[in-house]
Amino acid sequence: MSDTQILPPVPPAGGILPAPVVVAEGVPGALPPALVPRNLATLDARNVSAWFGARQVLDRVSLTMLPGQVTALIGPSGCGKSTFLRILNRMHELVPGAQMGGEVLLDGHDLYDPQRRLTQARREVGMVFQKPNPFPAMSIRENVLAGLKLTGVRASASARGQLVEESLIRSGLWNEVKDRLHQPGGGLSGGQQQRLCIARSLAVRPRVLLMDEPCSALDPTSTRVIEETMQTLQHEVTIVIVTHNMQQAARVSQQCAFFLAEQGTPGVIVEHGDTAAMFGSPQDGRTAAYVEGRFG
Repeated sequence: MSDTQILPPVPPAGGILPAPVVVAEGVPGALPPALVPRNLATLDARNVSAWFGARQVLDRVSLTMLPGQVTALIGPSGCGKSTFLRILNRMHELVPGAQMGGEVLLDGHDLYDPQRRLTQARREVGMVFQKPNPFPAMSIRENVLAGLKLTGVRASASARGQLVEESLIRSGLWNEVKDRLHQPGGGLSGGQQQRLCIARSLAVRPRVLLMDEPCSALDPTSTRVIEETMQTLQHEVTIVIVTHNMQQAARVSQQCAFFLAEQGTPGVIVEHGDTAAMFGSPQDGRTAAYVEGRFG
């Protein structure tokens, strides 16, 4: 068996991917096997229901999130989009009294299998939140590497340096911070902090990246940069994004799912499919009303 590992190519500014870089396992500076990426992932939610105590918030939601694409989750506030997103990387279970039913499969393997460690699930399915949350007492460099410690991944000093640079390049932040890596991450602007959080998630080589309204607190310029980053990253990682911005969903996603909770009932998916088709010729009148801004 070959003792080589293939590292992911780092996309240049133009977004065109060069050939993969091959390094021998055990060579100083090489990333450990736990950080070597695998093929693009399919994330499949099957009949997912969710409760907070006695209140049901999702009812038998099924959705396949395709590899190498951005899937946008849209719908009014309170319809269960963010709860669904948190279920996809096992954050829902951290809420006291929260329960879920159904399956979440990553390439056919159940993320909720009792034999699967929580840290493994979190490493494979990363999360970026609505509000940037860098660790304020940590430097930019330490923020990028924080995920390794949280998931129990070890890397040599040279590998960590390579990983910091690569993750910041992939998140579109390297050129802005490369000369101040030891300054506090909390000193960055809001848009830079969000990209730092993306870099922190990418550093552990997730197969799926979940993003919960990542641009809602950002200015238009920062939003554009984040969207460009997503469009580059979709060739390396499967992305699922919650957004209330219909223009953003149309710009960045290839697949879209419309969630709705009507008259106190749990949230369901009314319609899902190709983004252009859903925005151009939706099959359900409720979808048409929402994407045209008539409610929500």
